[in-house]
Amino acid sequence: MKRVLAVLATAVAATLTMTACGGSSDPLATPASGGASSGTPAPAGTITIGSANFPESTLLAEIYASALEAKGVKVTKKLGIGSREAYYPGLQDGSIDLIPEYTGVLLTHIDKTAKQSAPDEVYAALQKALPEKLTVLDKSAAEDKDAVVVTKDTATKLNLKTIEDLVKSGPVTFGGPPEFQKRADGLPGLAETYKLEVKEYKSLDAGGPLTVEALKSGVVQAADLFTTDPAITANDFVVLEDPKNNFAAQNVVPLVNKSKADDTVKQVLNAISAKLTTEVLIELNAKLSAPDKPDAAKVAKEWLASVGL
Repeated sequence: MKRVLAVLATAVAATLTMTACGGSSDPLATPASGGASSGTPAPAGTITIGSANFPESTLLAEIYASALEAKGVKVTKKLGIGSREAYYPGLQDGSIDLIPEYTGVLLTHIDKTAKQSAPDEVYAALQKALPEKLTVLDKSAAEDKDAVVVTKDTATKLNLKTIEDLVKSGPVTFGGPPEFQKRADGLPGLAETYKLEVKEYKSLDAGGPLTVEALKSGVVQAADLFTTDPAITANDFVVLEDPKNNFAAQNVVPLVNKSKADDTVKQVLNAISAKLTTEVLIELNAKLSAPDKPDAAKVAKEWLASVGL
């Protein structure tokens, strides 16, 4: 166990160093091809597509990019930027035009008092909350939510089925991305909604190998992972139920600069959203995590071809 702790600590330190330098906090994420926010608007006639620093976001950005390019739209990419706190300013200053987003967490990022949790309610509230220059196109059925996850052994030993059960077991050591400590639906939300007490928080990565390894090795008792993460099934982890809806609906949706959302862009992106389901996301994420680590752009193009897009 000491050796596991030492290795993990070294890896975490290296990861946090990269984050401090503006790099990705997820070793699996595509390296950034541009800064978070240059303050320089994207060129007219070009759509600059960004992504967060975890594989699924990069994949979705590549899906958007490939489909738009196939329709003759000029595209540039800034992938693996970082967390929402890093890339959202770029959407506001126009240096990023388009990024794949998730309805619930985007809503609470803009309006920390938002209480909507059902998919349609969240989507409607998000449309009203967005600044004038930004819009969201059709939401997909695909949903990827944050979730409180434990190992099967922990769930069995402590008889855990819900987050409420975890609270009853006493203060826990919790792991996840650094931003989860401050986000409205992160630790603050869990403390307010469930009275969850955390004796220590381990800043790891956004649904990445550090968080998975910390959970497997017992360095943390519970962790924040994404519900479409193939590591959950692969490691027989248990997703704790969220009966009080701390985590609102998180449907995948394109967030785009209104000035770049012409009819072609809308038609292409809405067609993608019509084909995306949660099952598709799980399947594509599993492909990305395969031993040969296929390129996200290749996986994106193969999926687009398979659905006629």
